[in-house]
Formats: sequence, structure tokens, C-alpha cells
Amino acid sequence: MKVLYQNIEALRVPRVALGCMRIGGLEAGQAEAVVKTALELGINFFDHADIYGGGECETVFARAIGMNSAVREKIILQSKCGIRPGVMFDFSKEHILEAVDGSLRRLNTDYLDILLLHRPDALAEPDEVAEAFERLSESGKVRCFGVSNHNPMQIELLQRSVRKRLAVNQLQLSITNATMISTGLNVNMENTAAVNRDGSVLDYCRLKDITIQPWSPFQYGFFEGVFLGSPKYPALNRKLEEIAAKYGITPTGAAVAWLLRHPARLQPVCGTMSPERLREIAAATEVTLSREDWYAIYQAAGNILP
Repeated sequence: MKVLYQNIEALRVPRVALGCMRIGGLEAGQAEAVVKTALELGINFFDHADIYGGGECETVFARAIGMNSAVREKIILQSKCGIRPGVMFDFSKEHILEAVDGSLRRLNTDYLDILLLHRPDALAEPDEVAEAFERLSESGKVRCFGVSNHNPMQIELLQRSVRKRLAVNQLQLSITNATMISTGLNVNMENTAAVNRDGSVLDYCRLKDITIQPWSPFQYGFFEGVFLGSPKYPALNRKLEEIAAKYGITPTGAAVAWLLRHPARLQPVCGTMSPERLREIAAATEVTLSREDWYAIYQAAGNILP
């Protein structure tokens, strides 16, 4: 089974990515099994951040994949920087450059395919960010750049100074956390779903050809739990089981297929550390939900059409 591909800049990337936030908690054999399974399925895109496990996740990943030049040519590495845990957000040139060097050292590689700025820094100086990106690009340490959890105007402000196009925006999005979709369905309505909380970031990214990478695609709330099998979402789980059976996939696959069906060409970042669940996720790339089934899942999560 192989996942289908799409493009981010000049990179040919799989439609789903493996998020490595939890790999640091695995034993060596478990980490190797997850990475091996991902590669066998065609999931060669690995998402990291310098804060995951205090950097340990990048180190564990490099060991698990047996990083060397031959391996490096076959995979796509993305990492994020800008969060200094418990202290502040930091988009200073010095911090960005130091963070990238740290990630490269831990990942045992000379370059990142993509670097994202993790969360907006209220004190960000776009010209300073641009200087850091220019140095990273010229030195060959980073090929492409993007952001995470940014709204359209924040991206525009950065892009005014940054010469390279910002190609990615990683945002929280799932069936149960679909405000960016609901806002577009409830235009001009006097209800909570009509409240625009993100500056129409979904439409903006489509207009700018920025790839949205949904993070926590199985979570509800802010890391409150997984909606799959949760007693809080009985109707949603019944509908996912029904539709999964129809397409010959699992409820996990149906949840991913729901995201992949959106015309924005989303690239979900799935953080599972289970080889079996990875197979279920990969299977979702081979089906296309009907319009009726997509809306049925949306409403089963408690989302209401106006």
C-alpha cells in the first residue's frame, strides 16, 4: 500500500505526514518499527519541533531511522522552532539560527526540507526573521519555510520581508475542531459558528497555495482527548463506523479521509506511534468520500448546517 502524493514547492510529499512528538517516549525497537512501517507505506514525511521531548524526539528519530546520507535522500524532514517552554516565544534571528543548528545536530543531518515558525511571537520583527531565513537558505541548511498557528495578516506581515514564499501553515483541525470550516458555512449568521476566529485562514491559504497541515486530527478540544471511541461523541463514532465499513477502511481511516476530501489539499500530521494505526491512516489516502458522506460526518460531530 502506498500513499498518494502532492507538492509543496519543489518537494513531492505524501498526503499524510508522521508527527514525531511522541517518539521520544518509545523504546529503540518500538521507534524503529514505527519509522520502518511509515517508510513501507510511503509516508516519508516526518514532522518535528525542537521542543518535542526537549529535543529528545529528534535524537530518537535519527537513531531509529539509522540516519545517513543514503537515508536522508529518501525522506522529508520538517521541524519547528520559536517556542521556549515556560519562558516565551522567540523569533529573534539568534534564536532561529541556534534552534536550527540544534535540530540539525540532533537529527544528524545537514539540512531541513522545511522549517516552520511554531507559534506567533508578539515581539517578532519581520526583517529579523527574514535575515535568519536568508542565512539558512544561502547556507543550504533549510530548503523551504512556513509557519504554524498563524493567521493571514501575521503571514502577510512576515511575507512582506521574507523573500522566500511561506509554503506551509500547520493548524489545529479535526472533525470536532472545525471552526475554520464552520465559519465559512455560517457566513452572516447570528450564531456562534459564524464567529470568525482566524481571519478566514482556510480560504486565505487556498488563495496563496499554502499547504495547511492539520495537527491533532483525532483530538477534541486542546489535547483533551481522542474523539475516536469516546463516549462524548457517540453519534460521530457510529457514523464513522458506518462510513468506514462502506469504504472498506477503519474509523481512523474515515477520520483522515474526511480531512483529505476537502479541496484545500490538506496534509494531516498524524502523531500515532502504532504501526497498525499507521496502516489504517495510509489506507485513507486510497478512498474519496462522497459529498453526502463528508457532510454526514461533519454533522454527526455536532456541527450544524445553517
